[in-house]
Amino acid sequence: MNHQQKLVGQSSAFLETLERVSQVAPLSRPVLIVGERGTGKEMTVERLHFLSPRWESVLVKLNCAALPETLLESELFGYEPGAFTGAGKRHAGRFERAHGGTLFLDEIASMSLRLQEKLLRVVEYGELERVGGNTTITVDVRVVGAANVDLPAMAKRGEFRADLLDRLSFDVITLPPLRFRKSDIPLLAEQFALGMTRELQREYFAGFSDTALSRMKTYPWPGNVRELKNVVERAVYRAAADESVTELEFDPFASPWQPHEKNTEEAGQQLEAECEERHSVEIPGDFKVHIRDYEQMLLQRALEQNRYNQRQTAQALGLSYDQLRGYLKKYRLSGK
Repeated sequence: MNHQQKLVGQSSAFLETLERVSQVAPLSRPVLIVGERGTGKEMTVERLHFLSPRWESVLVKLNCAALPETLLESELFGYEPGAFTGAGKRHAGRFERAHGGTLFLDEIASMSLRLQEKLLRVVEYGELERVGGNTTITVDVRVVGAANVDLPAMAKRGEFRADLLDRLSFDVITLPPLRFRKSDIPLLAEQFALGMTRELQREYFAGFSDTALSRMKTYPWPGNVRELKNVVERAVYRAAADESVTELEFDPFASPWQPHEKNTEEAGQQLEAECEERHSVEIPGDFKVHIRDYEQMLLQRALEQNRYNQRQTAQALGLSYDQLRGYLKKYRLSGK
C-alpha cells in the first residue's frame, strides 16, 4: 500500500466508512466504491484489498475511461496471437494477472454495454475467453468497481446493465464528501503540509494561521481531498520557511488576465487597446508618473474582475492581503 497517502480522519462519517470497509474486506464478493472526484476511492480500494485474505496477492488497477473500447477489451481479457493487426504473441489480460487477488476497475460507468456483458460473465462465473480465442479460462478474482455517477439512474436509462449492477453491488461503500467531514480538514491539511515541508527539505512547518484554518473549514471543496492537498501544498511552498501559512489560493486560475471561453479574443483586444491608450507616451516622460498610473490601472482592473473581493484580488495579483490594503491606501482606491 502507498504509505505516503493514508486515509486520515476522525469525523463520524469517515469512521463509519472505514468500519464498512473493514466489515466487507474479508469476503471475496464484488464491491462498488462510489464517491465524488477526489474523495479517496483508490485509497479505499487499497485498504479493502490489504485487509482481505488476498492481501499477499496482487492488486491490479485499470481506469476504464482511459482506453478506447477495443484496447480496454484487450487489457481486461487479453488476446491470442493474430487476434488483430499487431497481435504477435499471446497477451494476458488484467483478469489473468489479478488471479488470486483483486481487480480494481475505476470509472466503470464509462464501459460500453458490450464489454459490460463480458464483464458480467467473469464476475458471475469466473470465466473468460481472450480476444481472438475460444478457450475458456477460469480466474479467481475479486472485482471492485468505482464510480462518481449515479449508477442506478444509469441502469434505469439503459446506459448501464442492471444485471451487472446487481452482481457488482453485493455492498456499496459511498464515500462522504469533504464538506461533510469538516473536523477532518485540519488533520488532512497538517498531513499534506508536513509532506510538502519534507519535499522542500525544510526543518519544520510553522503551522496555519487561524484565518487560514477558518477559510479551509468554510470552503465547499468541490474537488474534495485532492483539491485540499493541492491548495495546502501550493500555500506551503509559497510561504516563507519560518512563517505560518496565512494566504490560501483556492483557484489557481484566478487572474485579471484569465482567458474566458466566450469572447476571449475580443476581451484580449480590448485590454490591449486600453493598455496602449494608457501607456502611449512620448519619450522622454515622467517615469514615476507612468509607473503610478500603470499600478493604479492594474489594481482597479483586478478589483473589478474579482467583484471588489479584496482577498481574491490580492491572490489574483500575487500579493498578500496586507500588501493590497497598502496599495489601495496609497492610491486612495475604493476596495468596496
